[in-house]
Amino acid sequence: MFLLIAFLSMTIELVAGYPDRLFERIGHPVSWIGTLIGTLDRKLNDAKRSPRASRVVGVLTLVVLVLIAGGTALLVQRALSGSIALLLVTALVASTLIAQRSLAKHVAAVAQALEIEGVARGRCAVSQIVGRDPQALDEAGVSRAAIESLAENFSDGIVAPSFWLAAGGLPGAAIYKAVNTADSMIGHRTQRHEAFGWAVARFDDLINLPASRLTALLIVVAAGLLPGMSAGDAWRAVWRDAGRHRSPNAGWPEAAMAGALGLALAGPRHYGGVLVDDAFMGVGGRRAANAVDIRAALRLYWTADLLLVTLLGIGAALVTLHG
Repeated sequence: MFLLIAFLSMTIELVAGYPDRLFERIGHPVSWIGTLIGTLDRKLNDAKRSPRASRVVGVLTLVVLVLIAGGTALLVQRALSGSIALLLVTALVASTLIAQRSLAKHVAAVAQALEIEGVARGRCAVSQIVGRDPQALDEAGVSRAAIESLAENFSDGIVAPSFWLAAGGLPGAAIYKAVNTADSMIGHRTQRHEAFGWAVARFDDLINLPASRLTALLIVVAAGLLPGMSAGDAWRAVWRDAGRHRSPNAGWPEAAMAGALGLALAGPRHYGGVLVDDAFMGVGGRRAANAVDIRAALRLYWTADLLLVTLLGIGAALVTLHG
Protein backbone atom coordinates (compact mmCIF):
# COMPACT_ATOMS: atom_id res chain seq x y z
CA MET A 1 0.00 0.00 0.00
CA PHE A 2 3.03 2.28 0.21
CA LEU A 3 2.78 3.24 -3.47
CA LEU A 4 -0.83 4.24 -2.95
CA ILE A 5 0.08 6.29 0.13
CA ALA A 6 2.83 8.05 -1.84
CA PHE A 7 0.43 8.82 -4.70
CA LEU A 8 -2.28 10.11 -2.37
CA SER A 9 0.21 12.16 -0.36
CA MET A 10 1.58 13.92 -3.43
CA THR A 11 -1.95 14.56 -4.69
CA ILE A 12 -3.09 15.98 -1.34
CA GLU A 13 -0.06 18.26 -1.07
CA LEU A 14 -0.44 19.32 -4.69
CA VAL A 15 -4.04 20.37 -4.12
CA ALA A 16 -3.97 21.73 -0.57
CA GLY A 17 -0.38 22.25 0.57
CA TYR A 18 0.15 22.86 4.28
CA PRO A 19 -2.40 25.37 5.67
CA ASP A 20 -0.91 28.58 7.07
CA ARG A 21 -3.32 28.54 10.00
CA LEU A 22 -2.16 25.06 10.98
CA PHE A 23 1.46 26.17 10.79
CA GLU A 24 0.71 29.15 13.02
CA ARG A 25 -0.96 26.93 15.62
CA ILE A 26 1.25 23.85 15.78
CA GLY A 27 4.19 24.49 13.48
CA HIS A 28 5.27 21.91 10.90
CA PRO A 29 6.76 18.40 11.21
CA VAL A 30 10.00 19.63 9.64
CA SER A 31 10.23 22.41 12.22
CA TRP A 32 9.68 19.83 14.97
CA ILE A 33 12.51 17.76 13.50
CA GLY A 34 14.66 20.88 13.33
CA THR A 35 14.03 21.57 17.02
CA LEU A 36 15.14 18.04 17.88
CA ILE A 37 18.30 18.36 15.77
CA GLY A 38 19.12 21.72 17.34
CA THR A 39 18.76 20.21 20.81
CA LEU A 40 21.01 17.27 19.95
CA ASP A 41 23.58 19.66 18.50
CA ARG A 42 23.63 21.83 21.63
CA LYS A 43 23.72 18.91 24.06
CA LEU A 44 26.12 16.55 22.30
CA ASN A 45 28.42 18.64 20.10
CA ASP A 46 31.29 19.57 22.43
CA ALA A 47 34.06 21.64 20.83
CA LYS A 48 36.56 20.26 23.38
CA ARG A 49 36.38 16.75 21.92
CA SER A 50 38.90 15.50 19.39
CA PRO A 51 37.71 15.20 15.77
CA ARG A 52 37.64 11.41 16.10
CA ALA A 53 35.52 11.53 19.26
CA SER A 54 33.22 14.08 17.66
CA ARG A 55 32.69 11.74 14.71
CA VAL A 56 31.74 8.91 17.07
CA VAL A 57 29.26 11.16 18.89
CA GLY A 58 27.95 12.32 15.51
CA VAL A 59 27.29 8.70 14.50
CA LEU A 60 25.39 8.14 17.76
CA THR A 61 23.43 11.34 17.13
CA LEU A 62 22.44 10.06 13.71
CA VAL A 63 21.29 6.76 15.23
CA VAL A 64 19.19 8.58 17.84
CA LEU A 65 17.65 10.81 15.18
CA VAL A 66 16.76 7.84 12.94
CA LEU A 67 15.27 5.88 15.84
CA ILE A 68 13.13 8.80 17.05
CA ALA A 69 11.90 9.83 13.58
CA GLY A 70 11.40 6.30 12.30
CA GLY A 71 9.95 4.96 15.52
CA THR A 72 7.43 7.77 15.88
CA ALA A 73 6.36 7.43 12.26
CA LEU A 74 6.00 3.66 12.63
CA LEU A 75 3.73 4.09 15.64
CA VAL A 76 1.60 6.59 13.73
CA GLN A 77 1.42 4.31 10.69
CA ARG A 78 0.36 1.32 12.77
CA ALA A 79 -2.22 3.37 14.66
CA LEU A 80 -3.72 4.50 11.35
CA SER A 81 -3.81 1.09 9.65
CA GLY A 82 -6.94 -0.97 9.12
CA SER A 83 -9.31 0.94 6.84
CA ILE A 84 -9.47 3.09 3.73
CA ALA A 85 -10.37 6.14 5.83
CA LEU A 86 -7.30 5.66 8.01
CA LEU A 87 -5.20 5.12 4.89
CA LEU A 88 -6.27 8.57 3.73
CA VAL A 89 -5.31 10.01 7.12
CA THR A 90 -1.88 8.37 6.78
CA ALA A 91 -1.50 9.95 3.36
CA LEU A 92 -2.54 13.31 4.81
CA VAL A 93 0.15 13.02 7.51
CA ALA A 94 2.75 11.95 4.95
CA SER A 95 1.88 14.88 2.68
CA THR A 96 3.48 17.22 5.23
CA LEU A 97 6.87 15.74 4.29
CA ILE A 98 6.52 16.79 0.62
CA ALA A 99 6.93 20.38 -0.59
CA GLN A 100 5.67 20.74 -4.16
CA ARG A 101 3.65 23.92 -3.67
CA SER A 102 5.99 25.77 -1.32
CA LEU A 103 9.02 25.14 -3.55
CA ALA A 104 7.26 26.53 -6.61
CA LYS A 105 5.93 29.47 -4.59
CA HIS A 106 9.38 30.51 -3.34
CA VAL A 107 11.01 30.19 -6.76
CA ALA A 108 8.16 32.05 -8.49
CA ALA A 109 8.60 34.84 -5.93
CA VAL A 110 12.15 35.38 -7.21
CA ALA A 111 10.93 35.73 -10.79
CA GLN A 112 8.19 38.12 -9.73
CA ALA A 113 10.63 40.21 -7.69
CA LEU A 114 12.99 40.56 -10.66
CA GLU A 115 10.15 41.40 -13.03
CA ILE A 116 8.49 44.03 -10.85
CA GLU A 117 11.05 45.43 -8.42
CA GLY A 118 14.46 44.64 -9.89
CA VAL A 119 17.68 43.01 -8.76
CA ALA A 120 17.74 44.28 -5.18
CA ARG A 121 14.36 42.72 -4.42
CA GLY A 122 15.36 39.62 -6.37
CA ARG A 123 18.38 39.17 -4.10
CA CYS A 124 16.11 39.38 -1.07
CA ALA A 125 13.73 36.79 -2.50
CA VAL A 126 16.45 34.34 -3.53
CA SER A 127 18.09 34.60 -0.10
CA GLN A 128 15.08 32.70 1.25
CA ILE A 129 15.97 29.57 -0.73
CA VAL A 130 19.77 29.54 -1.16
CA GLY A 131 22.73 29.61 1.19
CA ARG A 132 25.10 31.65 -0.97
CA ASP A 133 25.86 35.37 -0.58
CA PRO A 134 22.99 37.20 -2.36
CA GLN A 135 24.69 40.60 -2.41
CA ALA A 136 27.33 39.25 -4.78
CA LEU A 137 24.69 38.30 -7.37
CA ASP A 138 23.58 40.28 -10.40
CA GLU A 139 20.31 39.58 -12.24
CA ALA A 140 21.76 36.55 -14.01
CA GLY A 141 23.26 35.26 -10.77
CA VAL A 142 19.96 35.61 -8.92
CA SER A 143 18.15 33.81 -11.75
CA ARG A 144 20.67 30.96 -11.90
CA ALA A 145 20.57 30.58 -8.10
CA ALA A 146 16.77 30.26 -8.17
CA ILE A 147 16.88 27.67 -10.98
CA GLU A 148 19.64 25.67 -9.28
CA SER A 149 17.67 25.67 -6.03
CA LEU A 150 14.55 24.55 -7.90
CA ALA A 151 16.41 21.62 -9.46
CA GLU A 152 18.14 20.50 -6.26
CA ASN A 153 15.09 20.91 -4.04
CA PHE A 154 12.89 19.08 -6.53
CA SER A 155 15.12 16.10 -5.76
CA ASP A 156 15.56 16.66 -2.01
CA GLY A 157 12.13 18.02 -1.14
CA ILE A 158 9.82 16.08 -3.43
CA VAL A 159 11.25 13.12 -5.32
CA ALA A 160 13.33 11.74 -2.44
CA PRO A 161 10.63 11.80 0.29
CA SER A 162 8.12 10.39 -2.22
CA PHE A 163 10.58 7.65 -3.19
CA TRP A 164 11.23 6.64 0.41
CA LEU A 165 7.53 6.88 1.20
CA ALA A 166 6.80 4.46 -1.64
CA ALA A 167 9.66 2.19 -0.57
CA GLY A 168 9.31 2.26 3.22
CA GLY A 169 6.02 3.87 4.11
CA LEU A 170 5.72 6.71 6.58
CA PRO A 171 8.85 5.61 8.55
CA GLY A 172 10.93 5.66 5.37
CA ALA A 173 9.83 9.19 4.49
CA ALA A 174 10.22 10.44 8.08
CA ILE A 175 13.74 9.05 8.39
CA TYR A 176 14.69 10.59 5.06
CA LYS A 177 13.28 13.98 6.03
CA ALA A 178 14.99 13.91 9.42
CA VAL A 179 18.39 13.08 7.92
CA ASN A 180 18.04 15.60 5.10
CA THR A 181 17.04 18.32 7.57
CA ALA A 182 19.98 17.39 9.78
CA ASP A 183 22.33 17.64 6.82
CA SER A 184 21.13 21.19 6.15
CA MET A 185 21.71 22.11 9.82
CA ILE A 186 24.83 20.22 10.92
CA GLY A 187 26.23 18.65 7.76
CA HIS A 188 28.42 21.61 6.84
CA ARG A 189 32.22 21.64 6.67
CA THR A 190 32.60 24.26 9.37
CA GLN A 191 34.85 24.12 12.41
CA ARG A 192 31.90 23.25 14.63
CA HIS A 193 30.23 20.65 12.41
CA GLU A 194 32.83 19.07 10.12
CA ALA A 195 33.47 16.14 12.46
CA PHE A 196 30.19 16.06 14.39
CA GLY A 197 28.07 16.27 11.22
CA TRP A 198 30.22 13.89 9.15
CA ALA A 199 27.95 10.85 9.60
CA VAL A 200 24.80 12.82 8.82
CA ALA A 201 26.33 14.31 5.66
CA ARG A 202 27.57 10.95 4.37
CA PHE A 203 24.29 9.19 5.13
CA ASP A 204 22.34 11.98 3.45
CA ASP A 205 24.51 11.53 0.34
CA LEU A 206 23.73 7.80 0.36
CA ILE A 207 19.95 8.03 0.74
CA ASN A 208 19.70 10.73 -1.93
CA LEU A 209 21.45 8.64 -4.59
CA PRO A 210 18.34 6.98 -6.10
CA ALA A 211 16.15 10.11 -6.03
CA SER A 212 18.74 12.38 -7.65
CA ARG A 213 19.07 10.01 -10.61
CA LEU A 214 15.29 9.64 -10.87
CA THR A 215 14.89 13.42 -10.74
CA ALA A 216 17.30 13.87 -13.63
CA LEU A 217 15.36 11.31 -15.66
CA LEU A 218 12.04 13.02 -14.91
CA ILE A 219 13.46 16.37 -16.05
CA VAL A 220 14.84 14.83 -19.24
CA VAL A 221 11.46 13.28 -20.10
CA ALA A 222 9.62 16.49 -19.19
CA ALA A 223 11.92 18.48 -21.47
CA GLY A 224 10.86 16.23 -24.33
CA LEU A 225 7.22 17.11 -23.68
CA LEU A 226 7.64 20.89 -23.68
CA PRO A 227 8.19 23.14 -26.73
CA GLY A 228 11.47 25.02 -26.82
CA MET A 229 13.27 22.57 -24.52
CA SER A 230 15.66 19.79 -25.43
CA ALA A 231 15.56 16.32 -23.89
CA GLY A 232 18.67 15.41 -25.87
CA ASP A 233 20.68 18.33 -24.50
CA ALA A 234 19.40 17.57 -21.00
CA TRP A 235 20.54 13.95 -21.27
CA ARG A 236 23.94 14.93 -22.69
CA ALA A 237 24.47 17.44 -19.89
CA VAL A 238 23.67 14.80 -17.27
CA TRP A 239 25.98 12.26 -18.88
CA ARG A 240 28.83 14.76 -19.27
CA ASP A 241 28.53 17.06 -16.23
CA ALA A 242 26.67 15.46 -13.31
CA GLY A 243 29.66 13.51 -12.03
CA ARG A 244 31.83 16.64 -11.98
CA HIS A 245 29.70 18.38 -9.34
CA ARG A 246 31.17 18.55 -5.82
CA SER A 247 28.00 16.87 -4.56
CA PRO A 248 27.38 13.23 -5.58
CA ASN A 249 23.68 14.08 -6.03
CA ALA A 250 23.03 17.76 -6.75
CA GLY A 251 24.75 17.63 -10.13
CA TRP A 252 22.17 15.24 -11.59
CA PRO A 253 19.06 17.45 -11.44
CA GLU A 254 21.09 20.63 -11.99
CA ALA A 255 22.76 19.24 -15.13
CA ALA A 256 19.43 18.00 -16.48
CA MET A 257 17.83 21.41 -15.85
CA ALA A 258 20.78 23.23 -17.40
CA GLY A 259 20.75 21.13 -20.56
CA ALA A 260 16.99 21.35 -20.99
CA LEU A 261 17.02 25.15 -20.71
CA GLY A 262 20.26 25.74 -22.62
CA LEU A 263 21.91 27.32 -19.56
CA ALA A 264 25.23 26.92 -17.78
CA LEU A 265 24.44 26.48 -14.08
CA ALA A 266 26.57 26.01 -10.94
CA GLY A 267 30.24 26.99 -11.39
CA PRO A 268 32.17 29.11 -8.84
CA ARG A 269 29.92 30.54 -6.10
CA HIS A 270 30.34 32.36 -2.77
CA TYR A 271 29.08 30.80 0.47
CA GLY A 272 29.66 32.71 3.70
CA GLY A 273 32.31 34.82 2.02
CA VAL A 274 34.19 31.75 0.78
CA LEU A 275 34.53 31.03 -2.95
CA VAL A 276 33.49 27.46 -3.80
CA ASP A 277 35.03 26.49 -7.12
CA ASP A 278 32.39 24.10 -8.45
CA ALA A 279 32.16 22.70 -11.97
CA PHE A 280 29.71 24.06 -14.51
CA MET A 281 26.56 22.09 -15.30
CA GLY A 282 25.47 22.53 -18.91
CA VAL A 283 28.89 23.38 -20.30
CA GLY A 284 28.53 25.64 -23.31
CA GLY A 285 25.18 27.04 -22.25
CA ARG A 286 24.55 30.71 -21.66
CA ARG A 287 25.07 32.33 -18.28
CA ALA A 288 22.82 35.35 -18.87
CA ALA A 289 19.71 33.92 -17.23
CA ASN A 290 16.72 36.06 -16.26
CA ALA A 291 13.16 35.85 -14.94
CA VAL A 292 11.96 34.35 -18.22
CA ASP A 293 14.31 31.41 -17.63
CA ILE A 294 13.00 31.00 -14.08
CA ARG A 295 9.45 30.79 -15.46
CA ALA A 296 10.60 28.22 -18.02
CA ALA A 297 12.30 26.21 -15.27
CA LEU A 298 9.05 26.23 -13.29
CA ARG A 299 7.13 24.86 -16.28
CA LEU A 300 9.73 22.12 -16.58
CA TYR A 301 9.49 21.45 -12.85
CA TRP A 302 5.69 21.15 -12.84
CA THR A 303 5.75 18.85 -15.85
CA ALA A 304 8.34 16.58 -14.23
CA ASP A 305 6.42 16.67 -10.95
CA LEU A 306 3.17 15.62 -12.63
CA LEU A 307 5.07 12.82 -14.36
CA LEU A 308 6.11 11.54 -10.94
CA VAL A 309 2.55 11.74 -9.61
CA THR A 310 1.32 9.87 -12.68
CA LEU A 311 3.95 7.14 -12.32
CA LEU A 312 3.03 6.64 -8.67
CA GLY A 313 -0.65 6.50 -9.58
CA ILE A 314 -0.04 3.90 -12.29
CA GLY A 315 2.17 1.88 -9.96
CA ALA A 316 -0.42 1.96 -7.18
CA ALA A 317 -3.19 0.93 -9.58
CA LEU A 318 -1.17 -2.01 -10.94
CA VAL A 319 -0.26 -3.24 -7.47
CA THR A 320 -3.86 -2.92 -6.32
CA LEU A 321 -5.22 -4.78 -9.33
CA HIS A 322 -2.71 -7.61 -8.96
CA GLY A 323 -3.09 -7.71 -5.18
